[in-house]
Amino acid sequence: MSFFAVIMAGGVGKRFWPQSRRSTPKQLLSIAGEESMLRVTVDRLKLFAPADHILIITNSDQEKGILSEIPELPSENIIIEPEGKNTAPAIGLAAIIIQHRDPEAVMGVFPADHFIQDLSSFAESIEQSIKVAADRQGLVTFGVTPSRPATGYGYIQYHDRPDAEEPVFAVKAFAEKPDLDTAKLFLKSGDFLWNSGMFVWEVDVILEAFKEFLPAIWDSLENIKRAIGLPVWNSVLTVEWATLRSISIDYGIMEKAKNVFVLKVEFDWNDVGSWDAVYEMSKKDPKGNVSRGDVIYHNCTNNLVLGDGRTIALMGVNNLVVVDTEDAILIMPREQTEMVKELVDYLKKQKRDSIT
Repeated sequence: MSFFAVIMAGGVGKRFWPQSRRSTPKQLLSIAGEESMLRVTVDRLKLFAPADHILIITNSDQEKGILSEIPELPSENIIIEPEGKNTAPAIGLAAIIIQHRDPEAVMGVFPADHFIQDLSSFAESIEQSIKVAADRQGLVTFGVTPSRPATGYGYIQYHDRPDAEEPVFAVKAFAEKPDLDTAKLFLKSGDFLWNSGMFVWEVDVILEAFKEFLPAIWDSLENIKRAIGLPVWNSVLTVEWATLRSISIDYGIMEKAKNVFVLKVEFDWNDVGSWDAVYEMSKKDPKGNVSRGDVIYHNCTNNLVLGDGRTIALMGVNNLVVVDTEDAILIMPREQTEMVKELVDYLKKQKRDSIT
């Protein structure tokens, strides 16, 4: 039994405009440190899997940047989706490729842009999840103990603990991103975890789940699998992919399957979902400001300012985000950083493609 790690790296990261663009998305940026988030993710997963057992799912816009950023990965381990179809088809595609290489493999799925510092605890969670996946033929998801009533995360409600020696629970229900009042109720109940979007399972178990709950996608995956290694691969993939419905793995399989378990993880976790999240996780000066580049403050507190070569001066302002790039600058209140995606969508409608 071997372990393969699959990294989901197809997103653009609209909430990180103007740094994040189609060809240089969030995961290729050094948002949470000196190295790109993808680089950090790959290095973290190399603790469990050699480079030839790490696959990255992405799109054609990002392929060149990923190959440059992660040169040690074999080119065949960069899987290009013909178009984005949400997480279920992408995970299914990775699963058939891994099954073709090793029918008995265990497969982990990890977003490319999460921030995890406690590698020892992360390693322990991976080992526990592999054991549960093998012993119980389970679909294992990682759940994070909530620290606040967050409205930007999905939640997992858990109940029975199959083994008192392991932090693994049966899943009672999945919940979509709640409003604030509902999130407060989730925390008060004490049996909800944040849904991290990380999964571990045996490859044949997840494909059986596709066959049961997403049979149309499973049929297409079977057709695609027969083309692996053949000259017709690209054409078969393109034709079959066009027929697939866009659906998440949570909605398509995890919410329906009975063999789903949640592993309550202990490591600190942040999905770095907005500029405000970057502010919260960054080291601050005595007045609560976070800066990169040549930044001057006068009577300012709690700002995030990211420069790009030129001097940026702030005077008498608080709780702002300022992100400067060569061709665009963003200025907004920190509490509105979730709205950057709407701004990018607006720019696209205005045909401002050169800056998106």
